[in-house]
Amino acid sequence: MLPEDYYFKNMTEDKLWQRYCGFLDLSMDDFMNIQRELLMDEIERIADSTLGRKIMGDRKPGSVQEFRCTVPLTSYEDYRSYLGEKQEDALAEKPCLWCHSSGRGGYFKWIPHSTEFMEKVVRNLIGCFILSVTDDKGRVNIQPGFRVLSIIPPRPYASGWLLYSLAERISCQIIPSIEEGEKLDFEERVQRAMQIALREGADVAAATSSILVKMGELFTKEARGVKLSPYMLNPRIISRLLRASLRAKKGQRPVLPKDLWPVEGIISSGMDSEIYKDEIAYYWGHQPYQFYSSSDAGFIAMQAWNRKTMTFIPDSVFLEFIPQSEQAGCEKEHNCQPDTVLLNEVVEGKLYEVVITQLYGMPLLRYRTNDLIKITALKDDETGVNLPQMAFQRRVGETINLASLSELDEKTIWQAISSTGIKYTDWSACKEYDGSKTFVRIYIELKEARGANEVAGIIHERLKAGDPDYRDIESYLGLQPIRVTMLSPGTFERYTIEKRKEGLDLAHLKPRHINPPKPDVEQLLQLSKADK
Repeated sequence: MLPEDYYFKNMTEDKLWQRYCGFLDLSMDDFMNIQRELLMDEIERIADSTLGRKIMGDRKPGSVQEFRCTVPLTSYEDYRSYLGEKQEDALAEKPCLWCHSSGRGGYFKWIPHSTEFMEKVVRNLIGCFILSVTDDKGRVNIQPGFRVLSIIPPRPYASGWLLYSLAERISCQIIPSIEEGEKLDFEERVQRAMQIALREGADVAAATSSILVKMGELFTKEARGVKLSPYMLNPRIISRLLRASLRAKKGQRPVLPKDLWPVEGIISSGMDSEIYKDEIAYYWGHQPYQFYSSSDAGFIAMQAWNRKTMTFIPDSVFLEFIPQSEQAGCEKEHNCQPDTVLLNEVVEGKLYEVVITQLYGMPLLRYRTNDLIKITALKDDETGVNLPQMAFQRRVGETINLASLSELDEKTIWQAISSTGIKYTDWSACKEYDGSKTFVRIYIELKEARGANEVAGIIHERLKAGDPDYRDIESYLGLQPIRVTMLSPGTFERYTIEKRKEGLDLAHLKPRHINPPKPDVEQLLQLSKADK
């Protein structure tokens, strides 16, 4: 019997809820006590290690306050020479695995994790499954043996290790299997997932939001051209296809994933979750359940059963927060050490950079994640959660500043483009100049015929409606600051193909949305011209 199977077999529903979702019932004092105890344990574990001494020095902090006052804030550069080479002898404890980040800065960051940490992460993921399939507090509507339809980056990405660790600790069916999926490219994995799920069914679908939409598009396309091969001549598959066809006919639309697999829950992550949630519901039949995580911290925050804002988790990492005012004041000072606050000191409506300290013997101390989050409320009256609520905002520095009047981030521009109702494939935006005046250039590939000036005008109006700082910018600058360059159909797909030929990893197959490097923009323009 796998470890988590044991708990499902022997615990009552109430105790299962407390095990996997109990963080939602904590008071602020409970939360801070857990954080303090785990931090002091971490200090004891790592004080005599090579990396512990490098970051903390020879004096071991005796309290949370002393730790925050004497240990400097760090970045990956402080650890690179050790972690980049996976020097386990520099760590306090031997990790059970090494995962890497998506490599947003142009290189991968290797991060070690302990067995104890991975047990916590799996517990959090099971909590996600429970919360994704219920609308009521205390209801555990999932049991060992559940089937997960998932297309995620493979090991050694953190997401790949997460699914692998889940399968080690609880009975479940990953579709396609981890080992098989790691040998296939994206479209092959989607096709294989469809074949297996047609026969086996699925209970939960899990992926990043944009991938869930892409999967929905591909599944819908595949469903139109399904041919009854020998593999398909299975009573369960034929029955599923017939039921799906009837549902689609009744709705006067094509067959969608929700017709083939009426899954119980959808789990998604990524800043685009809010943007794509309606499309995800269209394809899959449910609003997505969301969480906030990273390769170095695991699960940082998760939604409750009402699928709205997110609540912080107390036992993944030790949390500190740099107020945006402090963070902004240090941008020009290389060695600046901005002040931090703890969760019981955050202010509603304010932006903060998240700072983490790994627990369970791992080395990252007071580590700046470069993630900006917004505290949306100090509690959630709807669910009765008495902890601050958060939403992911953007990465530090990933904005386009217009004459110091407005800062447009990825989320703001993305929401504006999506709210126009114009059908598009993808986009990328950067700051450009018209003489001494600044403007935003959006390179966009549409799925419908529109003029560049028309699209620019519509996006401009949506930004005015959604961003108070942008609203009056036209009168200040003396120009409409959105300009659009249309890319020919298939440009982003050709870009991905070219990057694959160059041997680049999954994380680098698309240009950045905000301020992509000049060579990436030039490549997009060349690929766009190649179709003409």
